[in-house]
Amino acid sequence: MASAIADMETCVPALRRYASALLGDRDAADDLVHDCLVRALDRLHTRQDGDIRPWLFGIMHELLVSRARRVKLRDATQTPYRDDSTAPIESAGQDDRVSGRDLMRAVDALPEDQRSVLLLIAVEDLSYAETARVLGVQVDTVMSRLSLARETLRKSSSDAAAPALWRVK
Repeated sequence: MASAIADMETCVPALRRYASALLGDRDAADDLVHDCLVRALDRLHTRQDGDIRPWLFGIMHELLVSRARRVKLRDATQTPYRDDSTAPIESAGQDDRVSGRDLMRAVDALPEDQRSVLLLIAVEDLSYAETARVLGVQVDTVMSRLSLARETLRKSSSDAAAPALWRVK
């Protein structure tokens, strides 16, 4: 049990990173990670041997789905993970930061199911099978959602890269 708790501690940064990427709010992400760890400790006796990371991400996913259902039932009009900031873009010379910000906005614009798959695989380095277990879907569904997310990001980056042409008369 002590080794499982130590393994859980090593997963906290990854859980915070994933929650922050989904929610866009550090306080809400910290609350979600806390709830995830509390639930994990309560269910530690039911866990089977194996890697603890997918198990923790699965618990976090269950919590996110439960919260989304509660919000939907209350007829919430605003999703908690959207970044509606209108911060000005930095001056010339900040191309990398602007590109990173544009990429994050494109990732935020993805549907939640595609964004979750993309973040779990690309950021958290889970396998397709582990991601399928976390989300409770088939591996084929994970592959399809990842493909759709990548294609959407590819299109959004090519649209942003296309220069606007002006006709001068």
